[in-house]
Amino acid sequence: MKKRTIIIIAIAVAVLATAFMLLKPQKVDAEKISVETAKAELGTVSKTVTATGTLEAITTVEVGTQVSGIIENIYVDFNSYVKRNQLIAQIDTTNLVAQLEQSQASLDNAKAELDYQQANYNRLAPLNDKNLISQSDFDQTVYNLDKAKANYNSALAQHKRNEINLNYAFIHSPIDGIVLNRAVEEGQTVAASFNTPTLFTIANDLTQMRVEADVDEADIGQVKEGQRVEFTVDAYPDDIFEGEVTEVRLEPTVTSNVVTYTITISAPNPDFKLMPGMTAESEIYVQERKDILVVPSKALRFNPDRKLLLSYMSSQPKTEMTESGQMPKDNPLMQGTGNNQTSEQALVWVKKDSVIRAQAVEIGLDNDIHAEILSGLNRGDEVVLSMEEKDKAEVERTNGNLLMPGSRRGGAAGPGGGG
Repeated sequence: MKKRTIIIIAIAVAVLATAFMLLKPQKVDAEKISVETAKAELGTVSKTVTATGTLEAITTVEVGTQVSGIIENIYVDFNSYVKRNQLIAQIDTTNLVAQLEQSQASLDNAKAELDYQQANYNRLAPLNDKNLISQSDFDQTVYNLDKAKANYNSALAQHKRNEINLNYAFIHSPIDGIVLNRAVEEGQTVAASFNTPTLFTIANDLTQMRVEADVDEADIGQVKEGQRVEFTVDAYPDDIFEGEVTEVRLEPTVTSNVVTYTITISAPNPDFKLMPGMTAESEIYVQERKDILVVPSKALRFNPDRKLLLSYMSSQPKTEMTESGQMPKDNPLMQGTGNNQTSEQALVWVKKDSVIRAQAVEIGLDNDIHAEILSGLNRGDEVVLSMEEKDKAEVERTNGNLLMPGSRRGGAAGPGGGG
């Protein structure tokens, strides 16, 4: 019985010893541990909303004609610069001049009839006052005068209309600008009976353009007037153009159940690089802070592996680590470790000399690339981004480089050293 008890105890001790050896954290050679760090520096953190739009001139006018006829002369072409009221085309005026002459004759005839009826009235009015003529004769005289006046006014209006139509045959530019499109040729007949045909398209000022871009409904709430915008065009992929949001339109556009809103972006174009119709890929800076203390956002997401951290710290001349691989319990920086962090509080690991320790920080704007540090760090503090175990090949390569001639570890003299 005693022998059996001893055997059972021995087996239990062996099991416990094996479990202890298996569960005990195995240290890693410190030379096999790679630690990536970055310094807290002054920088810029921004959040952007992307939008795709089309470049266009701020003011574009389509010039047409209000009279029909044959295009007799064209005085401008594509890309011509024009001034306000400059003659740019002329329609054949033969029929219009004939209509004007005909209306002039009708007007002269109406004027003669009016003068006759006015003279007749002036002669009979005194006789009517003395009751020397019948009332019916005088009423006929008044009627004839009123009718002559109406005929004259009608002839005058028709004559003025023909004068205006004749002036319409001479087409002038309504604005200063550049001709983007010429839709007619000399000798072509244009008909303005039902609608106004477009002859030219003129852009006012191509040094000041705009982008009309569509923003998704999920992002439109962040877009405000005055926000800075950077955009690129395919024609100049290496150039970045700047502008700002000038208008956020309220009317939605629905395409395949996708709701977007149109915004306008100013696009200064002093070098005339930008052209109407180009596609602009825009980034709208909805939030932006400059000259602030920032660290890579990767530092906020870093959680060290316990075994690697213990192995690294145990190999350093200074350490705040206990043998169990934990920071001292009285270190207040260990409070809140792990994922129990709010949107304003976070934890980073700071490397100072040979010590890596946790540091609570307050964060501001974070765009997943860089994060603003409001408190907890100073400029120049070194934060840990990653801690990884190198693979065997990388360790051998590193050691081989260190043992090559010229390295201090190999003992060889550098260039110019003694032998």
